[in-house]
Amino acid sequence: MTLRTRLTEILDIEHPIISAPMAFAAGGRLAAAVSAAGGLGLIGGGYGDVEWLARQFAEAGNRKVGCGFITWSLAKQPEMLDLVLKHAPAAMMLSFGAPLPFARAIKQAGIKLLCQVQCMEHAREAVDAGAEIIIAQGGEAGGHGQNRGTLTLVPEIADYLAKAAPSTVLAAAGGIADGRGLAAALMLGADGALIGSRFWASSEAQVSPSFQAKAVAASGDATIRTRVVDIARNLAWPAPFTARVMKNRFTEDWHGRESALAKPDIVEREMQRYVSAMQSGDADNTGVWFGEAAGLIKDIRPAGDLLHEIVRDAERLLRNGARNIVS
Repeated sequence: MTLRTRLTEILDIEHPIISAPMAFAAGGRLAAAVSAAGGLGLIGGGYGDVEWLARQFAEAGNRKVGCGFITWSLAKQPEMLDLVLKHAPAAMMLSFGAPLPFARAIKQAGIKLLCQVQCMEHAREAVDAGAEIIIAQGGEAGGHGQNRGTLTLVPEIADYLAKAAPSTVLAAAGGIADGRGLAAALMLGADGALIGSRFWASSEAQVSPSFQAKAVAASGDATIRTRVVDIARNLAWPAPFTARVMKNRFTEDWHGRESALAKPDIVEREMQRYVSAMQSGDADNTGVWFGEAAGLIKDIRPAGDLLHEIVRDAERLLRNGARNIVS
């Protein structure tokens, strides 16, 4: 397996794969497993829980791992960045907000800055902030994002970077869960991939087995982009970001009825329903956070095994070409 790219060179890793910093799911154990297998694992900084983050870096041990933050949330408690930088992460990823206010501290600490973007405006902001790596996230991804598809967003940003910032490295995200997706990302002009849902469905992820079982059983049609999971958690996600989660009883009850859900008495009741179901593993009454790649997830396995299979299959496909072309 020899997929050496600019991404592997800039991060000094063996394989061009980064695991997404999924809030509440991507802890130190998952990040360490991905890094041990030759990729780069990112701990999900989420909305900023000091004690949780300290435990996750401790679980990662001496493995080279990074961390990612929801940027608009980090802006409300910027001290979280300094706390994480003290752990000397290999990289810091910022997503869902302007990266410039935090870029200087990250770069002064000698840490690689990754910016996840969902449109061309975000890509330009990331370049202005001095990001060494830009992650083009298509709307197929689980969790928060926008509507652009990976298939068009990645090459458009690749063309933009070739002219505006040729030294900036590009990774693709959104719907990538196997060797075909990684190979396609490389052909689209990316230098590697950031993978979320497939690692969410791994042995090391901090995810309820009942939730993972839903992903294994689901097709790519089983998800929805919605705001109701954020309203129920009283999280003021800025427009135009929405969440991609599994369709279930909770989304059926409230998607399209957001104004009703937001009423104080109702949202308090539904928050209790949401949190209780999340804690008990009740997949019908809470947010189950996977993307359209669910249709490509067939089992739950160690993250290292998954990474090696993805790289092996991508290398084979790239070496052999499109065997289904009739000459």
